Amino acid sequence: MLDSLILNKKSIENIYKTVKDFHGKYLKRYGVKLPKLYDKKGDFTKDALVLVYLAYDYPKTRKVTKEELTKFIRSYYPDTNDVQQARHLGAQSGWWIVSGGRDNIVLNIQRGSYQLYTLEEPYPSFKKGHRIAETGD
Repeated sequence: MLDSLILNKKSIENIYKTVKDFHGKYLKRYGVKLPKLYDKKGDFTKDALVLVYLAYDYPKTRKVTKEELTKFIRSYYPDTNDVQQARHLGAQSGWWIVSGGRDNIVLNIQRGSYQLYTLEEPYPSFKKGHRIAETGD
């Protein structure tokens, strides 16, 4: 098993394009939120990096530890303490990311690990628009 993936800019952009294509075809209608690849400064967003990392080699995704994900994110954001994006992308944004120790209905993985299950269905308990996107403040 790999310790961690090393993805260059082109690889990240290609994987993101695959994710974006699946999102448009299967997930957008459910209200699943596609993170922007770049922020206003032209840097990759953390959410997009996490999603890309989990989608590597889709549909043959793999289990990824929180430590591995954090190490990858730190290669772009060195001051990152702890990566929470994988959990939030699943529960709040609708991506079907299995989290170890929580709702292991399709995969059995250990606590502290994540795996992208599919890009063709939203997370089962995701409710379209169940979160407030902006408060106006």
